[in-house]
Amino acid sequence: MSDDFTPRHAIVTGSDSGIGAATALALADAGLDVAVTYHSDEDGAEETAAAVRARGSRAIVAQFDATDFDSVPGAIDAMAEELGGLDVFVNNAGGGAGGPFLDLDLDAWRTDIALNLDGAFLALHTAAKRMVAAGRGGRLIAVSSVHEHQPRVGSAAYVAAKHGLGGLIKTMALELGSHAITANAVAPGEIATPINDMDADDADKVHRPGIPLGRPGKPDEIADVIAFLASPAGSYVTGASWVVDGGMLHMGPQAGSHMESDAWRSAGQ
Repeated sequence: MSDDFTPRHAIVTGSDSGIGAATALALADAGLDVAVTYHSDEDGAEETAAAVRARGSRAIVAQFDATDFDSVPGAIDAMAEELGGLDVFVNNAGGGAGGPFLDLDLDAWRTDIALNLDGAFLALHTAAKRMVAAGRGGRLIAVSSVHEHQPRVGSAAYVAAKHGLGGLIKTMALELGSHAITANAVAPGEIATPINDMDADDADKVHRPGIPLGRPGKPDEIADVIAFLASPAGSYVTGASWVVDGGMLHMGPQAGSHMESDAWRSAGQ
């Protein structure tokens, strides 16, 4: 990686709220102009963009649907053109409906895979091609999940997609290193975001006995890791998955030996 890599332009998908919004602001604090995207919450995206501009950076807002495969490459290219370049791409768009494995049908399976893996591939692929063509290096960062590493009852398709995304990032790192492009995943645990029916302030109010730090994480705590990976300081980090979960994943044997009921078996139902 060139020592003079200085990022100026970033795209953060799904940045209308939660981790994506916090990431857009963290990158703006670092001096980057940011493309903010939303699926349906345009007002949320405009709020994020206003906060980016208040930090002295430029912001653009675009609707983005990671499952509209025909439009994904064009949408990424259009945002990059409007920004004037693309140095950092953060694939944050994702989610999942969930449900017990035995109740899954092919349509439900494909819905989660399309959003969390197929759409991520198309977006990352498009961003990578632009970075290679520009010849200035770059940063590709995928917001994954602790379930990239460990499963969860009731989330078979989501877990499979996040496992796949982790493997994709590792392979990208191998192939893109010669172009001075790094590729990394950030794997959050439980974070106080709207998708979890919480606001950031709830992280200090909710007690989680099964997490060593005793609480959910805050969006800013994920965004700070992403901002590091996007910065010149992250120049020698690639192919890694950064787990940011308050120690949750290390609780396997400890939690297993202290569970007092079988309630977990139906947690996803």
